[in-house]
Amino acid sequence: MNVRVKICGLTRVEDVQAAVAAGAEALGFNFVPGGPRYLADLERARELSGAAGQALRVGVFADADVTAIERAVQAARLNVVQLHGGETPAFGARLRQALPNGVQLWKVYRVSKVEDLARVDREAFSCEALLLDARVAGALGGTGRTFDWSILDGWTRAHPMVLAGGLTPANVAEAVARVRPAWVDTASGVESAPGIKDAAKMRAFVKAAESVRIS
Repeated sequence: MNVRVKICGLTRVEDVQAAVAAGAEALGFNFVPGGPRYLADLERARELSGAAGQALRVGVFADADVTAIERAVQAARLNVVQLHGGETPAFGARLRQALPNGVQLWKVYRVSKVEDLARVDREAFSCEALLLDARVAGALGGTGRTFDWSILDGWTRAHPMVLAGGLTPANVAEAVARVRPAWVDTASGVESAPGIKDAAKMRAFVKAAESVRIS
């Protein structure tokens, strides 16, 4: 079995098309205010989504209210809502009731040490996947920083894992072999500038990720 690839922070139609051509199976659209990847205009998000083909369309949110998420889901025809803030399991349950049937929830946790995984286990967030990203003070993600993958050794995974944090064409094969996640996720690792994707880097990322077979 091959790991699946998500490319996040897409802002241009040509980048969406290039990501799909490269073989990405999920595309991330950022609805968190601030930063070079933020999509403030839902019409722009709709345009980008329309170029996604059969790839999953993932909306990235952080501490947004249910109504705002619903609007984005409808406008961009999102398949997945990725919660990147301090959302609680109770909020996730309310959100799931409000979303159309079939829309997945992915919950993000930022980790840097084994103790961070205790929170993941304690919260037992009801979701289709857990995304683990590097904990960097003052940042929600997109920092280009990795975390120590060895903290995941022996950790029992209750959900499919999406591995993020500093993944590039140069290290993603090692990450897949070491962690054996269901998905790998990259944003800055395949960019030529913040928010601008590099088609060659996306192709190289997907090729490297898929070069490692996992069971």
